[in-house]
Amino acid sequence: MAGKPLWLLRPLPDAKATAEVRQLVARLNLRTVCVDAGCPNLGECWAQRTATFMILGKHCTRRCGFCKVLTGRGDVLDPFEPWNVAQAVRQLKLRHAVITSVTRDDLEDGGAAHFAATIRAVHQLNPETSVEVLIPDFKGEAGPLKTVLEAGPEVLAHNIETVERLQRRVRPQGRFGRSLEVLRRAKEFRPGVLTKSSIMLGLGETPEEVREAMVAVREQGVDFFTIGQYLRPSKDHLPVERYVPPEEFEEYRRFGLEIGFKHVAAGPLVRSSYDAARALHAADFKVAETGARIGTGTALTPD
Repeated sequence: MAGKPLWLLRPLPDAKATAEVRQLVARLNLRTVCVDAGCPNLGECWAQRTATFMILGKHCTRRCGFCKVLTGRGDVLDPFEPWNVAQAVRQLKLRHAVITSVTRDDLEDGGAAHFAATIRAVHQLNPETSVEVLIPDFKGEAGPLKTVLEAGPEVLAHNIETVERLQRRVRPQGRFGRSLEVLRRAKEFRPGVLTKSSIMLGLGETPEEVREAMVAVREQGVDFFTIGQYLRPSKDHLPVERYVPPEEFEEYRRFGLEIGFKHVAAGPLVRSSYDAARALHAADFKVAETGARIGTGTALTPD
């Protein structure tokens, strides 16, 4: 495969702006998917004083062929993490906070209670801020999904990552049908929640398979969809089979809108949480008017 095409080049970030976010994250002992997953948009997002927080530790209990996040034994949960995330959201003055995690198959609830505590803490300290959570599949169990939804996130995201044929190679411990079930159940358990999914291109999929995957996701009632280019984090990860040109991404974006998604973000450098607030604007979402925040319970308060 030849070198990366010009459309993947990014301008140098504002060093001062990114340093401010880096220092804030370090001071509150937080992790971001921006760093841990090697996101190409880190400079742009951090210069705008925004970040995607990654909870539940730095080690993922699964080993996906595309992901840069460390694999290993699950870390001890930090009881202060929910409140530290909430404080970071307040200090960054975020109107829309995105929270994801490593997968924690070692925990009985997959980390769902910790997710719920973080959602409640962010809402409690930032009542005008909407919350988007990007969750694992919780091994297909309904209880953990309900726990997260009962905390009242405005957006629940779960990624299919690739087309059905490539699932076993790309994420051997995931299942395409299980991911669709998570997205379907989210709407069943809480009809008012907005749902979202994402796919990477360049792993050997065909255009027809991409469209079939988009239709399958939309059939679960999913509202938002994002499509980006897979970029190989290291030689130990899956190779890039093809760099998809921007005009092909635009074709998928138009197709997604035609089949009923409220918002589709598609482009070589688009990631599932990139410019996430724009999808809410496209859906004309307003927390106060929709009454979507129906979270119950309280955030966990560390002793």
